[in-house]
Amino acid sequence: MASEGAETVVVTKPKVKKLKPARKQVKAGEVVKTETPQTGKEYNIWYNKWAGGDREDNYSNKVKSQTRCNIKRDSGLTRANTTGMKYTCLFFARGCCPYGWECEYRHMLPDPNDTLPDSSKDCFARDKFADYRDDMGGVGSFNRQNRTLYVGRIKETGTGLETEEVVRRHFKEFGDIERDDSPTTHAVKVLQYRSVAFVTYKYEIHAQFAKEAMACQSLDNDEILNVRWATEDPNPVSKVAEKRRLEEMGQEAIKARMDPRIVDAMRAVRALEDGDILDDDGELTQEQADEGDDTEGRPDTKRRKIEQEKEEEATSPPPQEPTQPTSLLSADTLEGLKYFAQIRQQNGAMPVKPQVRPPTAPTGLSLADYGSDNDDD
Repeated sequence: MASEGAETVVVTKPKVKKLKPARKQVKAGEVVKTETPQTGKEYNIWYNKWAGGDREDNYSNKVKSQTRCNIKRDSGLTRANTTGMKYTCLFFARGCCPYGWECEYRHMLPDPNDTLPDSSKDCFARDKFADYRDDMGGVGSFNRQNRTLYVGRIKETGTGLETEEVVRRHFKEFGDIERDDSPTTHAVKVLQYRSVAFVTYKYEIHAQFAKEAMACQSLDNDEILNVRWATEDPNPVSKVAEKRRLEEMGQEAIKARMDPRIVDAMRAVRALEDGDILDDDGELTQEQADEGDDTEGRPDTKRRKIEQEKEEEATSPPPQEPTQPTSLLSADTLEGLKYFAQIRQQNGAMPVKPQVRPPTAPTGLSLADYGSDNDDD
């Protein structure tokens, strides 16, 4: 019989938010596509613009985008969620997909935990290239992981921190922005009085989405943004940090694919080589950790081994250099001949006399054919 004072605990499962079908962002034929004014004589299909025109004319001919993606309102389920398609709809990012739930691509922000089938393509299934374009536009390169966007033609109306806050507020919708030690705690850098900003995302896949979503958009002052890929940061500290981050990502990826038993075995072998003691969880014991933290204690096992090897090398006699041969045959060849001669004597074999070739008759004139200088002959 249960006691009257017993309390019943009710476990409530967390509610899982179900996605609704994706909405159609625009109606068919609602977006009017205007042709680019001809500013040159030849059309460059690589840069998607007229060649030979003035650069300023190219900027002035940019038109503000008629649509914009709203992640909270436009995200939803499509046919890609049932077919297994992992790529995102490019027109959904630009806010002008007329298919909605009937689209063959995903209508949601790319998930960095989902591995794309082909690393040489971006999140929109477009092929990357070996090098960036000269204007740092386009799809990008597969030779470098780029998470930073260049945002140009910003209208500054306040201080640098105020502009950074405006840029962050518009770009954070499309992915997680990297954090740093700046006053705003986000990796958004604004070059004041130059109308330029740099936004660094945590994941490259979010930078790819934001580049298309914010192209030819405006912030708070009705400007037309010029969003491109940023060049590599020349700061050596940033280079070292980026290299360390890529190494850690590679180690985590390799560790995730390896058998945990192999990882534990490798850790145990390394501990035996170093003379460390591991606990049941495969971590260093508290005593070993304290000894490692104590810099004034005795040197560790590795250091002792290295010092012992150096002492042995110092006390051991120098190796004898091979003597230089004084004849046509080397010393090793002479020793080998002596060895074979001893074997021949032990077996009682008669030494083989070298065969002497008979002298051949001289041909032609020789000294005997000439007469003597003596007159009596």
